[in-house]
Amino acid sequence: MLDKTFDHAAIEPRLYQGWEDSGAFAAHPENSKKPFTIMIPPPNVTGSLHIGHALTMTVQDILTRFRRMQGRDALWQPGTDHAGIATQMVVERLLASQGLKRREMGREAFLANVWEWKRESGGTITRQLRRLGASLDWPRERFTMDEGLSEAVREVFVTLYSQGLLYRDKRLVNWDPVFQTAISDLEVESREVKGSIWHLRYPVEGEPGRFVTVATTRPETMLGDTAVAVHPEDARYADLVGKFLVLPLTGRRIPIVADAYSDPEKGTGAVKITPAHDFNDFEVGKRHGLASPSVLDADAKVTLAEIPGPWAEDAFVRSLEGQDRFAARKAIVAKLEEMELLAAVEPHVNQVPHGDRSGVPIEPRLTMQWYVDAKTLAQPAIKAVETGQTVFVPRQWENTFFAWMRDIQPWCVSRQLWWGHQIPAWYAPDGEVFVAKTEEEARAAAKAKFGRDVELVRDPDVLDTWFSSALWPFSTLGWPNQTPELEKYYPGDVLVTGFDIIFFWVARMMMMGLHFMDGRVPFQKVYIHGLVRDEKGQKMSKSKGNVMDPLELIEAYGTDALRFTIASLTGPGRDVKLGRKRVEDFRSFGTKIWNAARFLEMNGIKADPAFDPASARTPLARWILDGSNRAVAEATAALEAFRFDEYAGASYRFVWGSFCDWFLEFAKPVLNGPDGPAKDEVKGAAQHVFGTILKLLHPAMPFMTEALHAEFGYGAECTLIRAEWPGAVPVTDAEAAREELDWLVKLIGEVRGVRSEMNVPPSITVPLLLSGASGTTLARAEAWIEVIRRMARATEVRPLEGAVPKGVAQVVVGEATVMLPLADVIDLSAERTRLGQARAKAEAEAGKVLAKLGNADFVARAKEEVVEENRERLAAFQAEMARLDAALARIAG
Repeated sequence: MLDKTFDHAAIEPRLYQGWEDSGAFAAHPENSKKPFTIMIPPPNVTGSLHIGHALTMTVQDILTRFRRMQGRDALWQPGTDHAGIATQMVVERLLASQGLKRREMGREAFLANVWEWKRESGGTITRQLRRLGASLDWPRERFTMDEGLSEAVREVFVTLYSQGLLYRDKRLVNWDPVFQTAISDLEVESREVKGSIWHLRYPVEGEPGRFVTVATTRPETMLGDTAVAVHPEDARYADLVGKFLVLPLTGRRIPIVADAYSDPEKGTGAVKITPAHDFNDFEVGKRHGLASPSVLDADAKVTLAEIPGPWAEDAFVRSLEGQDRFAARKAIVAKLEEMELLAAVEPHVNQVPHGDRSGVPIEPRLTMQWYVDAKTLAQPAIKAVETGQTVFVPRQWENTFFAWMRDIQPWCVSRQLWWGHQIPAWYAPDGEVFVAKTEEEARAAAKAKFGRDVELVRDPDVLDTWFSSALWPFSTLGWPNQTPELEKYYPGDVLVTGFDIIFFWVARMMMMGLHFMDGRVPFQKVYIHGLVRDEKGQKMSKSKGNVMDPLELIEAYGTDALRFTIASLTGPGRDVKLGRKRVEDFRSFGTKIWNAARFLEMNGIKADPAFDPASARTPLARWILDGSNRAVAEATAALEAFRFDEYAGASYRFVWGSFCDWFLEFAKPVLNGPDGPAKDEVKGAAQHVFGTILKLLHPAMPFMTEALHAEFGYGAECTLIRAEWPGAVPVTDAEAAREELDWLVKLIGEVRGVRSEMNVPPSITVPLLLSGASGTTLARAEAWIEVIRRMARATEVRPLEGAVPKGVAQVVVGEATVMLPLADVIDLSAERTRLGQARAKAEAEAGKVLAKLGNADFVARAKEEVVEENRERLAAFQAEMARLDAALARIAG
């Protein structure tokens, strides 16, 4: 016998271990089945499961289990990313707690510690993914720093270099002064900072008393100014273009240049140009051939080494050497004020880029780095999306992809870290670089170049984490070796990921895949999901206290409840509003299924392979079999279209509504009656449909469905994961059964609705009077009278004779009007008043919200989630008004 409740804490780990031990998740490259491939977005090895992981992993697992049940040879490729800067930070902090510093230890000893940490602590998230029920092919797990993937990285680097698509260049990068490395845009976050705009007066050379005033938020970088730009059409400065200014403090001459970058409507219309410390200024500098002296070092402290001009004897300028950038800012502003060159200071709230891990403002810094020619590699990727070789779901994300890719800049792939793929480049004493897969190959190339052995020093930098991640779809399958896995599972069918890494990961995988895999895209579909927000639509953050821990939710409500909640809320192009209450509610769905299973068990219903759906004759059996067919068709179409919410909705409506609330209730008189063909048929239909339900729900609710599948004898434990996805079964005269039972459902549902709206106590029964009923309707009422009496709380069902009595509530079901005589049961006048007052209140609340949404100023200033919340409230009030209107219309006389 089934326990009273489903003990998820005890059952889920046992079932998962059974799946994994039996090889149920394994792909089989040797078989002839059509493959289905999903590459996991490799979580950071430092990571632990958060709610965003729960969303993307649940979606991937639903697809994988669905395709596996369809008979596909499914490979869901597992693995983790070495996460360069994140991992290095974790280990450095760990060592610091022991009084150890990375640079004092040396590179080799430090990396040994990182590998040791990875062995001991780096598997947290993979253990947690198992708790989520993720059916990954674990024996194939890869790590972006394992030897096979390292070989792929070296192969790609050397090949791109030999093709002229990878090179060294001195350009601006995002520089993190704490970690002393270039970082990617993804590792930069803008933070609102209260500061100032300083208006500085730059003297015009040869014109005493004339100044050009520039506005800046960064006066500390003025030491590196090499020009001031004005708009070519700005009449205020037309006579100054081509002349020179005297840069305050340093006395250096800098030109006034005409460039459209300067906005005449913004500030003074004159912009100081510091090419080494601003990305826009860098481009202006290139256009005008300006010098690019750096005035801040790797620690973001002032350095005077590259500053030209007659300042060497200036004590103030010399005093700035080595000062922190913000200390230097204060000193420079004070000095300019003393020199009467500070025209004005105004408060300003600025969006300042910060390192997301260090938490300090990043610096645009001019350094020598390795770059990939992303513009060249992007062209085939753009074409692949334009021609439909890769399709984004929803399609609007293709516009985001195109916008980034058509304006793509060189990709900086070097990082000044120790943890990562060290760049396979060696330098000779004269600076000549030799790029090779191994040091031996580099030495051989150097010897061929110089005619003798020379000392080579390896580049100390490592590659951007995204470089190795970009190779993930084919490096994990064994490339550069031609393996059976590579032959069968590339390209992948679908990639599931968030919109925030379309450029950083998706685009780069496409560039690398097309370039190294003979022009074949790495995946045919890219499903982009939204963010997980709280139930009010607010972004989750620790500061707001609204972060949800998926593991805590799993402990409280079970994995199935969390997974089904995620599925039910995941629609294309929208964020997921997740609250604890939602998970709790969907746990009730699992409870409903479990209770239905217990009811079936108590009535002796179990798996019966001999049952033939085509042989069903009773309307009830044919109706539920037909409903099952339609639910399967709807759910299958939804999964094919990545409509997880529609898949969950179709399953929920059929299971809770059609099967549990109606079929089982309609079946009770038969199951409680004498043995015979009718009972056998109902039991046969029940077991068949329940088996279909378990298959239908398995992708989203794998644990409970697997447990019940075994308990009811549909197969041995751990076989539902291998079961065949349900299809349509033949049903004799399904339309007639559907019409009859749908009529019965509508009749009982409408009567129940009226009784609920009118507050009729369950203990009170009344007759149902039918007006305008056909012979068919009257025959149905007679055939189902026992069910109607029990479920609609009716004493009888009979045709109306004579005039419509006063004090009835009425509803239309089919061609007939169904009347409930309530005059002697409740105070109809009081009910009309109550319903009218409720309707007036809903209308008043709707009016308030409508006025708010009609206020253009409110809509413009309010946060998007606040506007959306008000739209949802308006829709709810309008729905309530419609419901109350219908209730009032039902009361006659």
